[in-house]
Amino acid sequence: MKIAILDDVQDVVRNLPCFSLLAEHDVKIFTHGARGLGQLAIRLAAFEVLVLNRAYTPMPRALLQKLPRLRLIVQTGELSEHIDWQAAAEQGITVLHGVDEPVAPAELTWTLIMAAMRKIPQYSMNLRDGLWQTVSSQSGLNTLGSSLQGKTLGVWGYGKIGQMVAGYGRAFGMRVVIWGSELSRLSAVANGYLAAENREHFFSQSDVVSLHVRLVEATRGIVLHSDLELMKPWALLVNTSRAELLQEGALMAAALRGQPLALDVFASEPLAVDSPLLRMTNVLATPHIGYMEQQNVENEFTLAFEKVLSYWRAKAHLPLGD
Repeated sequence: MKIAILDDVQDVVRNLPCFSLLAEHDVKIFTHGARGLGQLAIRLAAFEVLVLNRAYTPMPRALLQKLPRLRLIVQTGELSEHIDWQAAAEQGITVLHGVDEPVAPAELTWTLIMAAMRKIPQYSMNLRDGLWQTVSSQSGLNTLGSSLQGKTLGVWGYGKIGQMVAGYGRAFGMRVVIWGSELSRLSAVANGYLAAENREHFFSQSDVVSLHVRLVEATRGIVLHSDLELMKPWALLVNTSRAELLQEGALMAAALRGQPLALDVFASEPLAVDSPLLRMTNVLATPHIGYMEQQNVENEFTLAFEKVLSYWRAKAHLPLGD
């Protein structure tokens, strides 16, 4: 089979142990995205199978219609709205997906919280310039970091990742408050956490707000300008889920008024090098690496490649063990 692996930005897939599973097939790895739908269609026209590295490359109807040889799309992680399922089905394209394991993104979330609250990036960068115990060369901005014990952690979304982050908060002696669906709040209370009375209480009382909501049409723009305006001026907003959860313009407005932000996801990716966010001292940004962890990536691609091989065996009428 001719197989394309998309968006391997760090060029790590070829060095994964599981890559040997595809040794008998014609595999092309793309480490950079294409410019525009037309170029992408030309790039992928020869392939029967696409392995997508999560949701980086959209698969709309207009693209799928230009790929007559395509028969299988395998997605690492769980699927989202970037694939037009109906168009794929109409063209006889099978779409398969994996699972989202919570450990890697939950640990990154906690890393960002710790780093932002204690101002680790600022101390580290200034130390390289010979500045000892200095957050900023401007005296008004040279403030101390803050510990977590006794503070309030607000977690919006009590799924697999949200539950792990809430557990980390509890372990660090934080008061953990959950917001989300009624089911999420009831589950949280059953596990010994607090449920916010309403979203106003959730945002106004939290010292750290961490978003762990799946992006679907109903949750797009669910975090409003008015929500962020309720936050304490020093409270930290953390988003390792999806940038589109925030109402358009809400994030930049918060950044411009000095709200501390820790972000792993952005409305346009990769984030442009001239983005104002990268020049703001109140913003800690990482390049969408929530799931980019050694064991997690190995597990995800192992599952994806096994699905590819199962498809090939069924197509070739081979026994599953061969």
